[in-house]
Amino acid sequence: MLTNPKKIIIGLSGGVDSSVAAFLLLEQGYEVEGLFMKNWEEDDTEAYCSAEQDLEDVDLVCQRLGIKYSTINFASEYWDQVFEYFLAEYKAGRTPNPDILCNREIKFKAFLDHALSQGAERIATGHYVRTATQNGFSQLLKGLDDNKDQSYFLALLNQYQLSHSLFPLGSITKPEVRIIATQLKLPNFEKKDSTGICFIGERPFKKFLQQYIPVQAGEMINEKGKVIGKHEGLMFYTIGQRQGLGIGGSKDNNNDPWYVAGKNLDSNQLIVVQGSNHPLLFKQSLSANAVHWISEQQPCEDFSCYAKTRYRQTDQKCKIKITANDKIEVEFDQAQRAITPGQYIVMYDHEKCLGGGVIC
Repeated sequence: MLTNPKKIIIGLSGGVDSSVAAFLLLEQGYEVEGLFMKNWEEDDTEAYCSAEQDLEDVDLVCQRLGIKYSTINFASEYWDQVFEYFLAEYKAGRTPNPDILCNREIKFKAFLDHALSQGAERIATGHYVRTATQNGFSQLLKGLDDNKDQSYFLALLNQYQLSHSLFPLGSITKPEVRIIATQLKLPNFEKKDSTGICFIGERPFKKFLQQYIPVQAGEMINEKGKVIGKHEGLMFYTIGQRQGLGIGGSKDNNNDPWYVAGKNLDSNQLIVVQGSNHPLLFKQSLSANAVHWISEQQPCEDFSCYAKTRYRQTDQKCKIKITANDKIEVEFDQAQRAITPGQYIVMYDHEKCLGGGVIC
């Protein structure tokens, strides 16, 4: 227990993870307050958005834990710093990852600034990651639960953000979190994990995008340039996608399923291939820009490490070549499937997250 309780404001989503994280902070002797963030209003209807129910859950949890909470609206910041980028990437034919940007700009910037202005020493969240300090630098480490580690989504955090953040769940597992919530009789102990776009939630994706980006249908072609179908708009497809293409086997009796292998923006054509192991689905290397190093010190020379190009992917051995400020070339030991422009490559030195960048 702390002899002089320090004020921590924890982001409460209404989910079980942040609720148990708040309890663990209380157990450690902190003075804990909650903050519920509402960051989306554009089409906030009962059909799509669960913010009202989430707020009810936050209220019940805080009553159970005996802590205060407040609410705040960062919808303007979310639109300017996250959603406009999200739309621009889709318009450019790429597939963005808004959760990573949302963490950097909203949860660990707008929220952090607000919490510190309210007298908090640090903020806390329910992410499954750990931190450490070495030689005066904050490090971001993987959560001990391999199935829930969320360091991939926090790879753009800087030294200031990490040094002012606590992650109570980093050293326990999701099943343990459920057990704690059950023992505490928290009202949300059985609540399912949230899914969908950060702060926007899960909704019919095509219909959602069509509200903001004009749809331009076009041709589907195979690797030889033969037209084999029509696509509904390049923004609706991602590299490696199988479902929703609406085409069957080819005329040469090949009944293997079709996969998205690429996009030709100039001709508005979607390139598809047959078979999950088609060579066009694999690449040995990639380029990335807007690269962020958690140490805030760009390496002076090329080095080897591990990396992943999507969440939950197994770490892959690779070599990193520094090509310019904030730019790298990555060569993998083994060819990688469905590398997707717009997504993030995140680099690791075993359990330590080094940083990440946007795949070109």
